[in-house]
Amino acid sequence: MPPIPSSPLTSLLTPRGVAIIGASADPAKLGYALARNLVNSGYTGAIHLVNPKGGELFDRPMVTAIAEIPDPVDLAVILVPAPAAPQALRECGVRGIPAAIVLSGGFRETSPEGAALEAECLRIAGENGMRFLGPNCVGLLDTHQPLDATFLPPPGPLPGDLAFLSHSGAMCLIVTAWARAQGFGFSRLVSLGNQADVTETDLLAPIAADPATRVLTMYLEGVSDGRRFIAEAGQVSRQKPMVALKVGRYASGRRAAASHTGALAGQDAAYDAAFRRAGVMRANAMQELFDWARALARSPLPKGRSVAVLTNAGGPGVTAADALEANGLRLADLSDETQSALRSLLISAASIHNPVDMLAAATPEQYAACLKLLLADPGVDSALVIFPSSPVYNDVNVAEALIAVIETAEKPVVTALMGAGMVKGAVERFRAARLPDFEFPEWAASALAALARRAEFLSQPEQSPERPVAQQPVFDGNVNQLLAAYGIPTVPIELAASAEEAVSLSNRMGYPVALKVASPDISHKSDVNGVLLGLDSPEAVRRGFETVVANARAAQPNARIEGVHVQRMIPPGQEVIIGVTRDPQFGPLVMFGSGGVEVEGLKDVAFALA
Repeated sequence: MPPIPSSPLTSLLTPRGVAIIGASADPAKLGYALARNLVNSGYTGAIHLVNPKGGELFDRPMVTAIAEIPDPVDLAVILVPAPAAPQALRECGVRGIPAAIVLSGGFRETSPEGAALEAECLRIAGENGMRFLGPNCVGLLDTHQPLDATFLPPPGPLPGDLAFLSHSGAMCLIVTAWARAQGFGFSRLVSLGNQADVTETDLLAPIAADPATRVLTMYLEGVSDGRRFIAEAGQVSRQKPMVALKVGRYASGRRAAASHTGALAGQDAAYDAAFRRAGVMRANAMQELFDWARALARSPLPKGRSVAVLTNAGGPGVTAADALEANGLRLADLSDETQSALRSLLISAASIHNPVDMLAAATPEQYAACLKLLLADPGVDSALVIFPSSPVYNDVNVAEALIAVIETAEKPVVTALMGAGMVKGAVERFRAARLPDFEFPEWAASALAALARRAEFLSQPEQSPERPVAQQPVFDGNVNQLLAAYGIPTVPIELAASAEEAVSLSNRMGYPVALKVASPDISHKSDVNGVLLGLDSPEAVRRGFETVVANARAAQPNARIEGVHVQRMIPPGQEVIIGVTRDPQFGPLVMFGSGGVEVEGLKDVAFALA
């Protein structure tokens, strides 16, 4: 029996009793599938089934009203038509049930009327001190408790060490079926739906605290509160690795996400910056998400980015070398001692340089011995072993020889078992040993890079608190004054309304100077020939003023011309661009990168949260 819940979220995740509101004896109804999954999951708490018609289901009586549910009951799983959901929540609140899951669809994701129903559910939950997951979700499950409060078709996921939070219910079904075929499982799975109340951020810490969870994975269409997500994820990611697939990178995807769960998609650059700040690793595809997660769950972390590659075939070894470099890793330089020892183990035609190619007839014993030597080399931080089937030796024997080394290694080792059915036995042995295996060297290299990034993140000090300037400046439009308040050096720039005023300013600043047309209507001054550089005399400045103003008026006759800005020339150097925008989800976002006239073409910029 789960412990007495200490909070509504504890009631949600580890309830002592579960009530299904909308259970059905009709096998064609989702209420039947929901009850079936809960009863068959092995859940040891109390199970209560509610249907206005009464009757029996799975040899259990169905009560006709929520008020009739006996104790204990901490969680209500509501599967009724959307218009009936607010009343069901209200009755659960009166009954004293602290947590609920609203599986029903037909809310914010569908129409303004649905959004109003969702708001009503949130109001009722708040009035009754309840927390609820959803609506428009498929529920949650825990393979170790065990508890299955979903209507997903059986068989469910295998027990495992990865938690999965998803804004998409369909992704929960797809991922669990695919993971079962790949031989790995989940500790917990939570379908977030519309997140009217309980959000992904609310669940980060409780799920990371689960001892059965080693890595927290997420399919996200947005986040509910950007700054709060960063703060919470930044704490959690120090305890457990977090990997996210955030969709909606492009405009079409953001529109699709909004219509799917009503998510706030936000700027993609802001998500990259936020995840980087919080230590959340952002995958580019679902395959990559779980490749990284499996490696993070089951491998030690490397001390650096130098990798040794061990193979029995040249082509895959070259492929691995390219993939490592593409992922920011590098081939390790093997010591003379390591190469000498490898030479004594292998035939003369074998390559003892990295990648180490033992050739096709490599024995299981050679695989194991060579891997030990590579791992013992102080210049090697991790290893990538490639086994593309052997024309001579049984794949199971090779797998068992490698597993014996990998299980005791203090450095990470990933394997690429190539050949599908030809290495089926080796794959089964690796999965039974709970060691990460991949079908291609590129996938294995990507997983090794994830391990390296995780190690580097943990080696960095935690972000220090934000430090305000000594005295917050009052911004009156003077950018130089604002920059100076934050200790950023600038070259003074002043406005000249006439040619003589421009000469006077130049004499005071010192030559050479630059002139730039001053107009609120002209964003790109060089496009209208409104910039002159290196003017080194009063006469040059006087003529330059007239030229710049004339050029601007010729190019844009209706533009307001206030004069020219005068600025002293500085020595040659790297031009940079700095910008700030306020993202609706994450707040102030700073841009920095290569500047100059080609800035929009180069797009060589990076973003970070202020």
